[in-house]
Amino acid sequence: MSILDNLHVLDGGFASELEYLGCKISGPLWSAHVLEDEPEKVVAVHRAYLEAGADLILTASYQASRMGYVEYGLTPGEADRALLKAVELARQAIEEWRITSGETRRVLVAASLGPFGAALHNGAEYHGNYGRPFAEILNFHRERIEVLAAAEEEWRPDLLAFETLPSLEEAEAIAQALAEFPGLKCWFSFTCRNGIEVAHGERLSDCTSLAAELPQCIAVGVNCTHPSHIESLIGEIKSATSKPVVVYPNSGEGWDAEKRVWTGAGDAAGFGESARRWFNAGAQIVGGCCRTRPEHIAKIAASASAQ
Repeated sequence: MSILDNLHVLDGGFASELEYLGCKISGPLWSAHVLEDEPEKVVAVHRAYLEAGADLILTASYQASRMGYVEYGLTPGEADRALLKAVELARQAIEEWRITSGETRRVLVAASLGPFGAALHNGAEYHGNYGRPFAEILNFHRERIEVLAAAEEEWRPDLLAFETLPSLEEAEAIAQALAEFPGLKCWFSFTCRNGIEVAHGERLSDCTSLAAELPQCIAVGVNCTHPSHIESLIGEIKSATSKPVVVYPNSGEGWDAEKRVWTGAGDAAGFGESARRWFNAGAQIVGGCCRTRPEHIAKIAASASAQ
């Protein structure tokens, strides 16, 4: 029996929702800045997604790493504390939501762990050409895993979510780092450039096979990917594993890297209909990534209820 049994709705975009609340996230630590400066807004975003129907929420720790913090002039210890604080704020949000709403449904907390490329803050997570030694990528992931594995119960997530992975190599690095922690549970979620390949060019099915071999890996997924590719990618995952499939694509808007603006529009109503197709294609858990909002998650929750 998996801890993911009977869970179907993941939350939505976190950093973009913080922006809607007026937070400044343009610095190299992205949403991790808000953990210290405006923790009440982190709690508010979590609560908005819980109220929309999410039964699995990701922490605001995607960008929290020793490497990223040291480059910003902070200490490794501050990075470690940020990881734990992100879990604490997620649990606080769940408790407050239960008290005010009277809701009793089961909710899990997944620690969001972004790829090595996110700490480079140069967009490398969208192509995976890091130009760094494998050992450096492995150590980057091991450091964060160690912190969360050693956390006391109130700061320990239910599982780790390795997100926006662009390559087979990075999945291999995480797999090696996890070998030291057989008691952990996690999922691997890849970012893809089309309906077959991850961003670096390997087949998603090959990446899935590697991840699914790990006893710690309880699900495999896709995130930060255009919605039009999701049905095909679900098929790729299911061709390589029987483990649960998690998908949380972007809103469908495009990112203009030169002008640093989003283009197009995200259709929340259409997202709900797409979610229905993704569930029918074999996804167990559906949520949203960049630029999705609570209204997107509410539509997904409605689709999940209709299954």
